[in-house]
Amino acid sequence: MEDGWTPLPSLPPSMHTGKGLKNYKEAEKLSLFIGYPFAQSSVNLLLLSPSSPQASAIFFDFSVKFRFFSFFSTSTQNTDSGAREVMAVAWAILFVYSFVGVVHSFPSDKITELPGQPPVSFQQFAGYVTVDEKKHRALFYYFAEAETDPASRPLVLWLNGGPGCSSVGVGAFSENGPFRPSGEVLVRNEYSWNRVANMLYLETPAGVGYSYSADSSFYEGVDDKITARDNLVFLQRWFRKFPQYKSRDLYITGESYAGHYIPQLAELMVEFNKKQKLFNLKGIALGNPVLEFATDFNSRAEFFWSHGLISDSTYKIFTTACNYSRYVSEYYRGVVSPVCSRVYGQVTRETSRFVDKYDVTLDVCVSSILSQTKTLRPQQVTEHIDVCVEDETVNYLNRKDVQRALHARLVGVNTWLVCSSILQYEVLNLEIPTISVVGSLVRSGVPVLVYSGDQDSVIPLTGSRTLVHGLANELRLNTTVPYRVWFEGKQVGGWTQVYGNILSFATIRGASHEAPFSQPERSLVLFKAFLQGRPLPETF
Repeated sequence: MEDGWTPLPSLPPSMHTGKGLKNYKEAEKLSLFIGYPFAQSSVNLLLLSPSSPQASAIFFDFSVKFRFFSFFSTSTQNTDSGAREVMAVAWAILFVYSFVGVVHSFPSDKITELPGQPPVSFQQFAGYVTVDEKKHRALFYYFAEAETDPASRPLVLWLNGGPGCSSVGVGAFSENGPFRPSGEVLVRNEYSWNRVANMLYLETPAGVGYSYSADSSFYEGVDDKITARDNLVFLQRWFRKFPQYKSRDLYITGESYAGHYIPQLAELMVEFNKKQKLFNLKGIALGNPVLEFATDFNSRAEFFWSHGLISDSTYKIFTTACNYSRYVSEYYRGVVSPVCSRVYGQVTRETSRFVDKYDVTLDVCVSSILSQTKTLRPQQVTEHIDVCVEDETVNYLNRKDVQRALHARLVGVNTWLVCSSILQYEVLNLEIPTISVVGSLVRSGVPVLVYSGDQDSVIPLTGSRTLVHGLANELRLNTTVPYRVWFEGKQVGGWTQVYGNILSFATIRGASHEAPFSQPERSLVLFKAFLQGRPLPETF
């Protein structure tokens, strides 16, 4: 049964007769009049819930419905049997409507309480949406409604990158979600993005986190197109679970390889809306995103050099003999040339494995929440990765009581991981530029924000800034906010520039590749301004 539908038992056999079928059609019209589809194809009563998330859905036992039919059959002596059946169905539907009032689509997805969770006033949901019935492929989501007034707040979909890393583990429980694991309990994130929005976190594609495919052959050769299509189907069907969010302002945000995921999903949404208006897409925000392979990757050399991580001589060979995009391209084709091997070996020795490449200012390594960038920073075969900080998120999400609370299950794997060990993603999709897709979205009227944690050497701000500026020139957008500082409190939060009031670039001062993790307060200020469509604060 498709997600979002709640089946009731089949109608009595008499309804399948010639006369009964006529009355069935009449009952179908009546049911549609009061707002519930009456599915003739399966001869089932299918209830789609109305708009409120506050009430619970009602599942009718067959005996209950049978009593309705028996009651009306015996108590309406002056009415023919066909009419009695219509009345019975109508009264049964009206009873459901009056009893439920306003119904939540999928109460089974509601989280009563997460283990170790502090008291909160907002609602949480988690569960699965099937995106392919034949292949039994389902994507897992975690949804935290806004802390206050969720009915008026926008809906925000958050995607992490990798490709193949978890938006639930990284985004929700380590970056901008309402909680962070601490030992055996959860602690509140005071700068959670659900303070201002309804936050939806999606583990995508199947094979990531709790998301799965019963057909394991799916994991071989997953690419951007498959991921975008599944993400689109997910949203369509998620709206069936939560129809009250259908018309809500929708934003898509994320980071890293989500620079591929988000523009391609948004492009499909824009195309879908041309046929049927479903997605009220109001903007996308991309954090330290992969947008154009060569520009993004080759900006690393200048970043290393300007921050003192490599010498002048190494900088020279890293920009002439073998740049970083060439090395990565050769690495993923399994044919690293001797010159690139020597150059990258020299770069690795000078930068040191004891400096975090995702935040070059950190003097200690960070837990594996940062491993979502493993594809963006391939290791030499002989290099050993030493994880020096226990990842509390991994421990928490592998607890059985946590999985029960999340309505999650492990399929085809024994352990929940931050980044998938079974997904064989087409990593050469890295080389396909998505900056052109971003341009098409801007042309379609979709506002775009590209932001950069300025201490990230994996996707440095200089590459992103160059790409945004080049796109603005290509689209002939004038500068509407000149390059300037912006403030969080009484401190500089970063720098920003806006083109045509639709394409924006911003840095987050002191932030890593995962900006909401390392600079949560500044990231929240930026996020609020993005949702409000306002320039970042110019004064304090």
